Amino acid sequence: MILTVTTRRRSPQSRKIGRGRAFTTAVLLVAAEHCLALTTPAIIASVTSLQCLEYRVVGICYWLFCTPFGCTVRTSPKVRHFIPELVVSSYSDTGGNPWSEMSALSAPTPTSQGGGNLITPSSQRDNLPRFKNVDGIGHPGGSALMALAHGFGYACPSGAIPVAPYYLSTLDPLAWRQAVPESVYPQAFIPGMREIGDQALGNMWGNVYPRHGFLVQPDDFKASAVMAQRASDFITRVGQPHVYLPLQPMPSPGYWPPQPVMENDVNNHRWQLLAPVIQTTCAIFPSPTIQSADGAYTWSLWRPYRCCQRMGQTLLYSIDFDGGQ
Repeated sequence: MILTVTTRRRSPQSRKIGRGRAFTTAVLLVAAEHCLALTTPAIIASVTSLQCLEYRVVGICYWLFCTPFGCTVRTSPKVRHFIPELVVSSYSDTGGNPWSEMSALSAPTPTSQGGGNLITPSSQRDNLPRFKNVDGIGHPGGSALMALAHGFGYACPSGAIPVAPYYLSTLDPLAWRQAVPESVYPQAFIPGMREIGDQALGNMWGNVYPRHGFLVQPDDFKASAVMAQRASDFITRVGQPHVYLPLQPMPSPGYWPPQPVMENDVNNHRWQLLAPVIQTTCAIFPSPTIQSADGAYTWSLWRPYRCCQRMGQTLLYSIDFDGGQ
């Protein structure tokens, strides 16, 4: 018996239709991926959180106002509110900053390549270090935040420069990848010193020192959060052994910028999650965890400012209703 197999050739028109459908599908996939990316407009829109802003009148400022006809004392309310200063991204793959417009700033360099985590699929042996790159970039939503705060009254200006690269871990390989010299600091090996969370409460996520990119932590979100906390710790201080631009605004009459970041202090700073999802609330670490599929996370760092509107040439003194806290 002879079997004859008949094949049907596709016409040129059908092939064109198939290629057209494939192209359309590819475009839709790329568009969907772009929509999921963290963008500058999305970051700016995130500043509308009233819980993060926490605007309060905390005291009164007394000003000496003088003219050729004499001097008088004028007063103005002393306000306190939080300001998003930095966008801090913590991610596994070098060059993979979730903030799409800024990812080119952290491309691999000859001394900072690769990335990823040393992990094992066994839950009983999940004790290998995770590595994270970190970028700290000036928050772009300052103008939107000022407009929101002005709705309550006087607003304090931010001390951060929008979109300024305060820290890129790819440019700091000796300290971030080798832990030099902080691996020999007392805070790095004395239990209980500079830890995020509390051992007694069972929620200790990791140590702040040494402030480098490795941590033994089974939970990816917690490891990324510890890295963000480490970077913010030295970015908000001067004279640290890292390659960075310090963010420490100087006080002036009627203007009191925040103190350097200190872990576990809700009055000192707060974090707003931006990736993998944008949240409308702020908290300190430890906080509820949300896992990212690609090991990339981004937060806004909010810090409290106190200020009062200038009503004279000289600030005589100010009083706080609640200590300014």
